[in-house]
Amino acid sequence: MKTTPPRNIMVFVKRLGRPVFTTHEMITLSGKSRSTVTQCLSRLATQGLLFRIARGVWVTSDQKKFSPFEIIPYLFPRQRVYVSFVTALHLHGIVEQIPQVITLASLSHTKTLRTQSGVFSVHQIAPSFFDGFDWHKGEGSFLIAEPEKALIDCLYLSSRKKKQFGYFPELHFPTTFSFKKARRWIARIPQKEIRSYISRKLEELQ
Repeated sequence: MKTTPPRNIMVFVKRLGRPVFTTHEMITLSGKSRSTVTQCLSRLATQGLLFRIARGVWVTSDQKKFSPFEIIPYLFPRQRVYVSFVTALHLHGIVEQIPQVITLASLSHTKTLRTQSGVFSVHQIAPSFFDGFDWHKGEGSFLIAEPEKALIDCLYLSSRKKKQFGYFPELHFPTTFSFKKARRWIARIPQKEIRSYISRKLEELQ
């Protein structure tokens, strides 16, 4: 039986023109079976040309252009998620301290995913509240909440039983931050008691 040299698969990896890719992409591009592609990728990883960062997700050894945020769409290919909560506040310059965990909002159940490039914590948001996000800097590879929505997402979760994100390190609100817009997000929450709780918290922060 003729085997596929791993270097042949590397040709398809380079053709993508980006550091992150999936096993499924290589199967589609090469036309090879899953077992063949998986074996080739594993051998390339052994040679130090690739790194497996999660199940079915790989990154090339050239990590100078690689950011853990780039793998988000590949980690959750069947669901839409956006960076929010403390991570988004940090990326917007409101929280100075770098979060140890990348926090994401999703319609799916809350879960934690540990990978070779970082830990991703997914928190469930109600469908009616799953909004207020766009591509990072308008053209990035991942979705991120606008500053006001990221803050309200934090306060929204802090109203739940686990009281997550109820405490913040020092916050630095830029002049572009709109507390008026933040209150508009609060108004979209259907539960009156949660709206009241978040409004009080926002007043304390302001």
